[in-house]
Amino acid sequence: MGAMVSRLWAWFDARMPSVAEQFKIHASEYYAPKNFNFWYFFGALAMLVLVIQIVSGIFLTMHYKPDAALAFGSVEYIMRDVPFGWLLRYVHSTGASAFFLVVYLHMFRAMLYGSYREPRELVWIFGVLIYLTMMGEAFFGYLLPWGQMSYWGAQVIVNLFGTVPFIGPDLALWIRGDYVVSDVTLNRFFALHVIAFPLVLLGLVVAHILALHDVGSNNPDGIEIKKHKGPDGRPLDGIPFHPYYTVQDLVGAVVFLIIFCAVLFFAPEMGGYFLEHNNFIPADPLKTPEHIAPVWYFTPYYSILRAVPPLFASQFPGVMAMGIATMILFFLPWLDRSPVKSIRHRGPYYKWALGIFVVVFLLLGYLGVKSTTVWGQFKDPWDVLDTKEIATWVARICSVLYFAFFFLMPWYTARDKVTAVPDRVTG
Repeated sequence: MGAMVSRLWAWFDARMPSVAEQFKIHASEYYAPKNFNFWYFFGALAMLVLVIQIVSGIFLTMHYKPDAALAFGSVEYIMRDVPFGWLLRYVHSTGASAFFLVVYLHMFRAMLYGSYREPRELVWIFGVLIYLTMMGEAFFGYLLPWGQMSYWGAQVIVNLFGTVPFIGPDLALWIRGDYVVSDVTLNRFFALHVIAFPLVLLGLVVAHILALHDVGSNNPDGIEIKKHKGPDGRPLDGIPFHPYYTVQDLVGAVVFLIIFCAVLFFAPEMGGYFLEHNNFIPADPLKTPEHIAPVWYFTPYYSILRAVPPLFASQFPGVMAMGIATMILFFLPWLDRSPVKSIRHRGPYYKWALGIFVVVFLLLGYLGVKSTTVWGQFKDPWDVLDTKEIATWVARICSVLYFAFFFLMPWYTARDKVTAVPDRVTG
C-alpha cells in the first residue's frame, strides 16, 4: 500500500509544479527572523479567519435566497430550521468582525516595526488592497440579510457615492442597478459578495505572501536577515519557518479559536456591535430606523465623514475626506523618513504620534456608532457652545489628528532622535 501511494505521489509530482519544492521555498527552507513575538501571530490568524469565512459562506449560500421577497425569510429559515444553521450564521457574522480585528492588529504591527518600509513597499500595498477589498466584501454582504439596518445602511452608503460631482447620480444608479435599493441591488451585491470579491481577495492574499517571501519577513529589531548570511548561504539571524513558526502559529490559532468560540456561543451579537438589533426586523422601505450606522469596523471613517461640514448642502467634502483617510495608507512607506524601522529604536516623536493615532482611531470608531445631531438641524455648524454638538467637535478634532499623523510624518520622523543601535538595524 505504501509503495503504491509513493508511486502515485511521484506520478502526480512529475506532472505538477513540485509540491515538495514549493514547500521548501515557502516553509521548511524559508528563513524567518529568530525574534518574532506576539504581534506576528495575526498574519496567520487572518488566513485562518479567511478560510472560516469561505467555508461557512459556502454552506450559507446553500440555503440563502437572493430575492427581496425571500431573503429575510431564508435567513430566518437558516437560523431556525436548518440543522446547525444558527451556528453557521453566527460563525460567519462573528468571523467578519474577527477578520477585521486581526487585520487591524496586523496593520498595527506593521506600523510598530516599520514592516511597510523598504524593501517591503509592495507587500504593504498588497496588504492595503486586501484591506480595501475586505471593506467592499463586508459592505456587499451587509445587505444580504435584508433587515432594516441592512437595507437602510446600504441606502445611505450608496447615496454617498451620489454626492460625487458630475458623475455621482449615475455612479449611485450603477452601483444599485435601480433608482432605489431593490431586488436588483440584492442580486448584484450577492454576486459580488459570493464570487467576485472573494476571488480578488484570494488573489491579493497570494500576491501578498509571494511578495513577502521574496523580500523576507521583517522583525521587531528591523534587522534585514538576508543581508547577513553564513558560509552555507543561510541567514545568521534566521530559522526555518517550518517547523518552528508553524508550531507557534498553531498555538496562537488554538488560543484564538477558544476566544472565537466563547464569543460565538455566549455573545454572538456582542451587544449589537456584531449583529444590530434592527437587523432582526424585515427591511421596510417606508420605515427609517432612528439611528443608521455602519458596523463597528467602518465607524472610524464614518466619524470622519460626519465630522466634515457640508458644502452648499452637499456631503461630498466628507465623502472625500473619508476616501483620503483610506487612500493615504498606500503612501505610508514614503511618508516615513526615519533611518530606522522598529519602534524599539525610534525617538519620542514617533512613539507619541503612534500612541495618539491609536487613541484617535479608537475614539473615532466609538463616536461612529453613536447618534449625533443631524447637520440639517444645526442653526450654526460652527457653534461650539451647544452641548449637543460636543461629540461632533470631538470627532472633528480626532479627524484632524488622524490626518496630521500622516501629513506631518515626513517632518517628525526625520527629526526624531534615534537610539544607538547596531549597524545591521539601520537602513
